[in-house]
Amino acid sequence: MDLSSSVDLVTGKAISILENEVSLLTEVRAAIDNVKLDLKTMKSFLEDAEEKKGVAANNKTENEWVASVRDIAYEIEDVVDEFMYHFNKQKQWRGKCSSFLLKLIHFPKNLLVRHRVAVKLQDIDKRIKRITERSQRFQVSRLESGKCNEKREGKTVAANYDTNWVKNLSESSLFLKDDELVGIEKAQRKLLGWLMDKELQRTVIAVVGMGGLGKTTLAANTFKKPIVEQHFECCAWITVSQQYTIEELFNSLIKEVKKKENRENGPRIENLSAMTYIDLVEELRKSLETKRYLIVLDDVWCTAVWERFSNALPTSMNGSRILLTTRQEDVASFEFGVLRHRLPLKPLTDAKGWTLFCKKAFPSGLGRCPPYLESLARKLVAKCEGLPLAIVALGGLMASKKSTREWSGIYENLNWELSENDKLKRLKYISLLSYHDLPYRLKHCFLYCCIFPEDYEIKRKRLIRLWMAEGFVEQQEEDPEVVADGYLEELVYRGLLQVVTRNGSGRPKTCKMHDILRELALSISKEEKFVAKSDGKEEVEGDGIRRLSIEAREKEMKASGKAGLSRLRSLFVFAIDVVSQSSFNRLPFGFKLLRVLDLEDAPVNELPGELVKLFNLRYLNLTSTQVKELPKSIGELYNLQSLLLKRTQIKELPPGIVKLKNLRHLIVYRYNVTGFEFHYALGASVPSNICRLKSLQVLSFVEARVSFIKQLSSMTQLRRFSIANVKEADEKILCFAISKMRRLHYLLVKSCNEDEQLKMDALESAPRCLDKLVLAGKLEKVPHWFHSLHSLTSLYLHWSGLRDDFLPHIQALPNLAEILLLKAYEGERLNFLEGFQKLKRLHIVECPRLKEIAMNEGVMPCLQELEIVRCQEMMTLPHGWESLPDLKQVFLQDVSRGLIDKICGSSEIQYQPTIRAVDLIRREDHGWRHKIYRY
Repeated sequence: MDLSSSVDLVTGKAISILENEVSLLTEVRAAIDNVKLDLKTMKSFLEDAEEKKGVAANNKTENEWVASVRDIAYEIEDVVDEFMYHFNKQKQWRGKCSSFLLKLIHFPKNLLVRHRVAVKLQDIDKRIKRITERSQRFQVSRLESGKCNEKREGKTVAANYDTNWVKNLSESSLFLKDDELVGIEKAQRKLLGWLMDKELQRTVIAVVGMGGLGKTTLAANTFKKPIVEQHFECCAWITVSQQYTIEELFNSLIKEVKKKENRENGPRIENLSAMTYIDLVEELRKSLETKRYLIVLDDVWCTAVWERFSNALPTSMNGSRILLTTRQEDVASFEFGVLRHRLPLKPLTDAKGWTLFCKKAFPSGLGRCPPYLESLARKLVAKCEGLPLAIVALGGLMASKKSTREWSGIYENLNWELSENDKLKRLKYISLLSYHDLPYRLKHCFLYCCIFPEDYEIKRKRLIRLWMAEGFVEQQEEDPEVVADGYLEELVYRGLLQVVTRNGSGRPKTCKMHDILRELALSISKEEKFVAKSDGKEEVEGDGIRRLSIEAREKEMKASGKAGLSRLRSLFVFAIDVVSQSSFNRLPFGFKLLRVLDLEDAPVNELPGELVKLFNLRYLNLTSTQVKELPKSIGELYNLQSLLLKRTQIKELPPGIVKLKNLRHLIVYRYNVTGFEFHYALGASVPSNICRLKSLQVLSFVEARVSFIKQLSSMTQLRRFSIANVKEADEKILCFAISKMRRLHYLLVKSCNEDEQLKMDALESAPRCLDKLVLAGKLEKVPHWFHSLHSLTSLYLHWSGLRDDFLPHIQALPNLAEILLLKAYEGERLNFLEGFQKLKRLHIVECPRLKEIAMNEGVMPCLQELEIVRCQEMMTLPHGWESLPDLKQVFLQDVSRGLIDKICGSSEIQYQPTIRAVDLIRREDHGWRHKIYRY
């Protein structure tokens, strides 16, 4: 365990709470000051201890001490939150009662609460002192087992692993045989091509991917090939890792070079340690100046390595190469100042993963799996999700297991096996390297992702809002949404989260956790009481749990009692299978200090009255529930930041919503019908004075009313805005309000019905930051300001009914990546004559008269997806569509029989009346395969 980071967030959070609320706790100021000072001292003490320590995870004394500190910090948070709970009850009560006599009656009760808080804080102060004394008595901070950390790039690198172990682990890959490798053939051909091409300029090649993908194995196997050794006059392999000094790396490199050249007049190897940095650089340059060299820098964690290394490597025009492996995307994408190539590694396909597993698990059976084990074996391979290191580790573990019972036991207890089994320690260790390298705030953001079920696709915005509600996002000058977005990008860059889908601008839209990393996160979370998991049937074990994730799989979910959950701050419910309605309506809401309540997709149709007592609530998610109304007293949740009511049955928000002064995200809409009907999605009516909420960043999907639109111009802070039921008469006042929203990124405007003109010409120019625009309603012509949408990445036109060719108005937009046309065009031909240089996705739905799409050469060079649905007159695809270099998928549904015949005519598939759709997917060899959907 990383000593300081394991409690750094919670101590920092407790300090922040004490500083922010000190004005409200004047009666207990002395106790607060003492506790705050002790917390800061403990935080510093932990950092000092870590700098002196080596492997913290192996030291039981320090682990116990860290756990004690964490528990006390949690208690401080509890005491302050409980006091704020009573303080706010009193505040609300005062607002309802003006009688001095009644206030006087309750005054002794208030004094009692304050006294109780003061006593608790004083008791905590004494316990902190006892813990500190005990740590000094048993010399916790003096337990040393390794050298001190090197500080680089403004942060301390955790010295939590044996450097020699990592180096040996890396260099052992140099001795793998070719027949032990599976799935790297294609990547190796590309790598060999870059290493041995005729380019004379010194070139950097970066192999990048998450831990366990086989970067080192690929580099080592290529490095050892005779053809490579013959091509370069000097080859050297250096393992960098997280903990290094540049002098040590230079020493190792010089030793490698000397082995090759055997130069007698060079310095003796044993004298290298006495050489200065300048001497080492001069020696390296002198040794390599005239040679074509290949230097491998394995396991590079920061760009500072290259910045300090490059001065020592000559730039002679002789075809020299530097090959580095890294799991950091920013390292791989770094501008090295020389010619560079980037080789991203991907997980193995199912077939190759199965082959590799069988080689390791059944060596005596020539890599053949016995039929009676195949089902379990394939489940284990699926757990690895194509990660070679995981497959090899599990295969090696299973090689000694013969019975079905043994295999079932390991599959059911993989998390335990990951922690305890020697065969899997290598896998866990490599995963921990990435985790321990994270800043402390990102560690908690990473662990938080294991709250979601296995293989769950997590939406970016949902995760960001949750991190904000939990207090993980550091306060900076930028909006917290922007800061949290940066956190997510960094976790993706480090390979700790996988991007599933991206939006038009290329940012992650949904992501997921690799199964192996999720098991690791669960293991750490359990140890630190960070997250507890439940199936909804059994009582949750353990005390001091902060977050509870219930994955209900039964028809009846047992309402957990509050035993052991008194400190709960976050409650998630995931309805994995069919669960009865009644069981969810009996969910326990006795946790008065909850910050997060997430019931997305749970079959809830009624909210308990106790909900409005959760004054501490920051995040309430009722998405895809059957809730029909919010409590009238919703305004009592004055700390609420995110209120998500997507796909509910709520038609109107209560007046009390305007009391939520801290609300930043308000999204409410419901589905009325399915398919492509105009009224398939409906908004909700809101009080007109909701415009007073100056913290609101997202307001979606509200019904337009005159009283509301008149006040809308004051909401200049909005970043996302959706409005429905707009009438022609609303044009000028609505456009004026939109022109004031300088920070707007997303805009959706929907008319009141399919025949109503959607007039938007009164808007002089679009907001400068607008990157997604949705217009739903009849357009006489495209608005004149379309040409100014320079930031736009996604354009959706619904029910526009345009008769004239509108493409010339948008063809020059520099960042347009996605177009969706739904009943938007009534012409027979769409002419893509020029431009659209960044367009990746084109979706055309229900354009009944459309017969042809014309596309000139050089237009849409980046197109990846083409979808045409319900265009029965469509006779042909654009000329040359097969040759578009990036096109991966063409989906056709309800188009003309002639077009289906053309698509299927060159294959064995012949048109049949039952064919509903054809999905063409490009193979890796640039051929196309058909997928047929029938009625």
